[in-house]
Amino acid sequence: MKTTKIAILSFGFFSLAFLPVNRTQNPVGLPDAEPCSITNNTFQHGEKLTYKIYYNWNFVWLAAGEVTFQAFDEGKQYHYQAKGKTYSSYEWFFTVKDEYDSWVDKNTLLPNYSERSVNEGDYQIFEKISFNQVSRKMTVWRSKKRGETETKTEHNVQDCVHDVLSSLYHLRNVDFASKKAGAEEPFRIFMDQEEFPLKMRYLGKDDRKKVHGMGRYKTLKFQPQLIVGNVFKDEEKMTVWVSDDQNRIPIMIESPVSVGSVKMVLKEYKGLKYDFSAKVD
Repeated sequence: MKTTKIAILSFGFFSLAFLPVNRTQNPVGLPDAEPCSITNNTFQHGEKLTYKIYYNWNFVWLAAGEVTFQAFDEGKQYHYQAKGKTYSSYEWFFTVKDEYDSWVDKNTLLPNYSERSVNEGDYQIFEKISFNQVSRKMTVWRSKKRGETETKTEHNVQDCVHDVLSSLYHLRNVDFASKKAGAEEPFRIFMDQEEFPLKMRYLGKDDRKKVHGMGRYKTLKFQPQLIVGNVFKDEEKMTVWVSDDQNRIPIMIESPVSVGSVKMVLKEYKGLKYDFSAKVD
């Protein structure tokens, strides 16, 4: 079963490996899932974050593509959207054009409904998920492309779950700065018709993290748990730097993958809820 590049990094603040991937393991032995409600204190309607993706192949860093995240206030729900695509100069190697949408309850930040349209090399899928968080039942509709005949399945889950996009905004609202280094935050994702208990490990502060072309930032440093498969091996670690201010936006992600390494770097930001005070120079 295939998993998309953007999906792998949702919980690690998203979207790196522009490479085909099969997911093969479901992590076990984790603590119970997070409380089924959290208050939004970090983002607002109109926030837009754009990231540039680099892939290191044979010691050469290639600018592979971009990913843009947006948040919209739609009354009783927030609508999150992420779009990722490769640059034309990279498409000789691999082509990606993905879109993810998630509608979440404002009171809990748990998803009610999500869609994803994936076009990655020769792999295509269109998927819709209806989340019944009360009955713990997920309804999934799948087809190769939007508009084609869909197959419908239903899946029970053990606890409240996020989709790959809503987990990002949920984790931004966890108060890691008040925790000690080494603290872990559990959460659950439902993806590819399965439930995955995962965790985000807080590593402490990095007060002068340099980001190429963007300056230095006060950051919080994290290590998300990865889903082991064709892209990530068991011993590989991903590192995520998040702004140490009220916005809690990802600044940079670095990770080895099975054939090279990948980096995601903040390129542009608009519509932040608070002043971007994390930048130091």
